[in-house]
Amino acid sequence: MPEKKRTASGVVGGLLGLIGLSAAAGVLITATVTPAIALTGAAATNAITMFDNLPSVLDIDKLMLPSTIVAINPADGSEVELATFYDQDRSPVTFDQVTPVMYDAILSSEDPRFYQHGGVDLIGTSRALLQNVRGGGETQGGSSISQQYVKNVLIQRCESNADADAVAELNTAAEDAAVAAAEKATAEAADGVAVDPATLYVAPTADEIRAKTDEVLANCWTEATTAAGADGIQRKLQEMRYAIALEQKYSKNDILLGYLNIANFGGRTYGVDAAAKRYFSVSAKDLSVAQAATLAGIVQNPNTYRIDRPGGSIFDGDLAYNKAPDGSIDDVDPRSIQALITLRDEGTITDEQVLAAADGYSATKGRQLYVLSRLLDDGKITQEQYVAAAIEPITPVLSPADTGCSTAGGSAYFCQYVRDIVENDPAFGATADEREKALKRGGLKIYTTLDLRIQAAAESAMVENVPSSVDFMRLGSTIVSIETTTGRILSIAQNTQFAEDASAASDPNKSALVFAGDSTYGSSGGFNPGSTFKLFTLIDWLEKGHSVNETLNGQVRVIKRMTNSCDGDWVNTTNDRVGNFGGGGGYTGTPMQFTAQSLNSGYFAMAEQLDLCDIEKVATKMGVTNASTGQPVDVNTQFSIIGSSNVSPIAMAGAYATVANNGIYCQPKAIDRVVDSDGVEITPPARTCTQVLDPKVAATAAYALEGVMQRGGTGSQANPYDGTPLLGKTGTHETYHTWMIESSTKVTTAAWVGNIEGLNDVFEPFGGLRYILARQTQEAADSAYGGDDFPEPDSNLTRVILRDLPSVIGMSVDQATATLENAGFSVNVGDPVDSGEAEGIIAAQNPGAGRVSGGTTVTISPSNGQGLAVPDVSGKQLDKALSDLRGSGFGNVQPGTCTEDESAGPQGKATSTNPAAGTVVNRNAAITVNYSRAKCT
Repeated sequence: MPEKKRTASGVVGGLLGLIGLSAAAGVLITATVTPAIALTGAAATNAITMFDNLPSVLDIDKLMLPSTIVAINPADGSEVELATFYDQDRSPVTFDQVTPVMYDAILSSEDPRFYQHGGVDLIGTSRALLQNVRGGGETQGGSSISQQYVKNVLIQRCESNADADAVAELNTAAEDAAVAAAEKATAEAADGVAVDPATLYVAPTADEIRAKTDEVLANCWTEATTAAGADGIQRKLQEMRYAIALEQKYSKNDILLGYLNIANFGGRTYGVDAAAKRYFSVSAKDLSVAQAATLAGIVQNPNTYRIDRPGGSIFDGDLAYNKAPDGSIDDVDPRSIQALITLRDEGTITDEQVLAAADGYSATKGRQLYVLSRLLDDGKITQEQYVAAAIEPITPVLSPADTGCSTAGGSAYFCQYVRDIVENDPAFGATADEREKALKRGGLKIYTTLDLRIQAAAESAMVENVPSSVDFMRLGSTIVSIETTTGRILSIAQNTQFAEDASAASDPNKSALVFAGDSTYGSSGGFNPGSTFKLFTLIDWLEKGHSVNETLNGQVRVIKRMTNSCDGDWVNTTNDRVGNFGGGGGYTGTPMQFTAQSLNSGYFAMAEQLDLCDIEKVATKMGVTNASTGQPVDVNTQFSIIGSSNVSPIAMAGAYATVANNGIYCQPKAIDRVVDSDGVEITPPARTCTQVLDPKVAATAAYALEGVMQRGGTGSQANPYDGTPLLGKTGTHETYHTWMIESSTKVTTAAWVGNIEGLNDVFEPFGGLRYILARQTQEAADSAYGGDDFPEPDSNLTRVILRDLPSVIGMSVDQATATLENAGFSVNVGDPVDSGEAEGIIAAQNPGAGRVSGGTTVTISPSNGQGLAVPDVSGKQLDKALSDLRGSGFGNVQPGTCTEDESAGPQGKATSTNPAAGTVVNRNAAITVNYSRAKCT
């Protein structure tokens, strides 16, 4: 907008209207700058009284400081910065950490009499007051460093409350609008019933809050620097009052350093050290003369003179100025580079040097030349230094101004998990706003649990094996490792590239979700765990006193009912049969076998003897809840036994770590310690370790889970076979999600590969990746942390169970088989045997009825229907014996061995048969009759 012109009479009117404030300012400037002069008269007294009535105490708030997330390098104990978060990028320094020429540059250009005045510069401030009386809008310079420090403190205070002020303004406006609308509605209502304003209240939207916050932030600077007329003088007086009080409390050096640490240098760069690093990639103590003069010039109008915008920082319509070199200075105002022209005209430099020096960032160059001239005039630099700095082109060496976890590289998802903790855990503030300020303004140093050795291995395994995206599905994968004895999260790796920009949402290669986490920490809804969820049935089985060597009917069958004391029993009303992954009818076996082979039907048999409610409670106490809601997982159907609820990989790793840690559950944690900007320890988020399982139960569960990792077990492919004892469990949910969780006594690793969304087949193309990811990561963990033998299992929980073996003789094959299987035995149907029983009826079983080991295989032999019992013909005449046998149905009967006996007579008597009497043989079997006779020849 064009500047308003003021007439002479207008100026006089303004002067008359402001005479009181001006007098006060003039008298006080004299009083504070030249305190030895005695002031007398009513005017002086009144002016001083007016000034004294202004507030004089300005509390210096803590600077808004970036918070940093760091890891400790286990090799040497050094700190490794992962990411910083800030509203203002600032790295405060001490007085001796700034090069002296920087102090000289800022003082020569901004406040050359800084060490002589008492907080207010008489000459500069008087000039500014006069200009404000004349009018023109923007407050004239002339403020001392102390006054500028005051101004920046007030601006920061305003900015720190901007979001709260914006919300308050919007809420007030919304409430007023609701009241007005209610009054109107009441007036228009036919029944005259008053309308409650609360029913018409419309809360401000997030976009409205952001826009209002930006407006408030802009006003913070405007109100502090561009007030005119009476407001300008009033502001100047208050600024002076604070500055004078400030110099009575702090030393000159403290004020000068405070100003350099708080001042804005463009955008979100605050403080001289951050500016030196941002624009030149050096620290404040290493700035050259030219660089220091550039920064001193920038601070006068930061966003105009910033040098991190190659396309320009000053715009006039479509034209851009103060941009990177383009080979021409035709668009440069000659007045801004007059110093260079003078040097050229004097013959000190050439036209080429003028062009090179003035071409890039010409407006900033003009400010730099002004600062250099002031340094030269004040004798702070030599003529040679002046010329050298003047002809040196402004050449930014920019350091990235990135904030957030994108700077953490492969550790970005671990970093984001930590960020979510800070933004959600009450340890960092009671409200979301307080926690956000703590992260971006609190200057916290957050020491994490990240182990760079394990992280490197996990990242390498992920990058080498899992693509960030594929055409036919939304492929996702993560690996997480946890220290079993503490819950410390040692690593998180993910297949996607970290990106928070909304524009990246459609790119399948990028994501801000932490797949390892849940909805609170990671913004992930979790995934179906498949058979890794069987852990909780195994634990409940052992807690109920069952043995892992107990034998059950693990064949695929219709499970009619499962007990659920929480929600009511589950009843299989449709007689569904849930099968095993990959097919197979199952077998009669033990939990040891079912676990090693991940047999669904075996675990259904176990759960059939348990309470689904208790299994759910086991999962809860071991830290596994619904990843989306944080509520207990639903274990209320047969299918839920094998992992139908969405859970987080971190939670599942924590549960398996509980088994490896003798039944002690340690809540996963990612933060070891936190210190504030003063180095004071802040209590990190509370995480506890609690004994949730009987050590005997944990040891026996570990014993069963070790079988998974041994050759022949479903997890053997994930075993690095490095000598470290491991337990583990595989998991596959349909073909949509695949898992591998394994653990030593020191570190637990969980790997997941599956669908981020949708139900595509991941098993066929990527089913083996989980083994590779877990194996390579666990191998690194074993190398770094080692591992001990797991405790011996409890003898009672590994006992062999004797069962009553019923007799099935006389039953049909089907009836006998069902009877034996229901009793927990495996059945083998042998070849038919000769028997007097009808064909197909069980004529024999081995072993016979009695007490035998559970799971014994029983061979049952059906009758062939051809069996006859050999009758007893002993004592009969031989002919009669042969006749009786043939009459009984035997077709091959012959005399046998003769034994001479005088008393037997000449016809002979039968003494025995072969086979013996009572023996059941085939009717066509050879039967011989042994006999005695007086003479055998």
